[in-house]
Amino acid sequence: MSVPFPPMKRPLVAILRGVKPDEAESIVGVLIEAGMTAIEIPLNSPEPFRSIEIAVKRAPAGILIGAGTVLTAQDVDRLHDVGGSLMVSPNVDTSVLARAHTHGMVTMPGVFTPTEALLAARSGASSLKFFPASVLGPSGISAIRAVLPDVMIAAVGGISEQNFSDYINVGVSAFGMGSSLYKPGMTVADVAGRAKITVEAYDRAMSKG
Repeated sequence: MSVPFPPMKRPLVAILRGVKPDEAESIVGVLIEAGMTAIEIPLNSPEPFRSIEIAVKRAPAGILIGAGTVLTAQDVDRLHDVGGSLMVSPNVDTSVLARAHTHGMVTMPGVFTPTEALLAARSGASSLKFFPASVLGPSGISAIRAVLPDVMIAAVGGISEQNFSDYINVGVSAFGMGSSLYKPGMTVADVAGRAKITVEAYDRAMSKG
């Protein structure tokens, strides 16, 4: 059974690709303090499950913590074991989605075409992650969205505080930010500053929308 994307003030996912366990707690802390509501640690990061476990312990209730680049059902099980509640994948794998649903996880599979988007929606995805959004652009996502059922649309890839409004105007309601928010080597202060700018830009874009 699918799990709906929970209502939240800002459906913003911080993608911490490359984060290390020894910095996970402090970086996750400043992101949450800035107003981010979901944290994704891709599985091609160093010791990702350790970082996810640290992030889960740091996060208060209502914050989604999970993994990105989830490719197998076994990865989903490991994510569940460390307390993760958000499963993000770059593709649509119905067996991976089904396993995540058995654990009660929020799911965000990556889609690019109407075929993939409709398959993901039919498979009970909590949200459709259009990726890379920068290639499709707002007009491409808008065209595909016209044939989709009522499901949360997220844009990931090339998203930053510079273009929230463009996507919000075509019905995108959730965003994933990677390199515009965090890159390996950034200090905690760097991430805090980027998060503050991002949240303020999102709030402005939503108030205009």
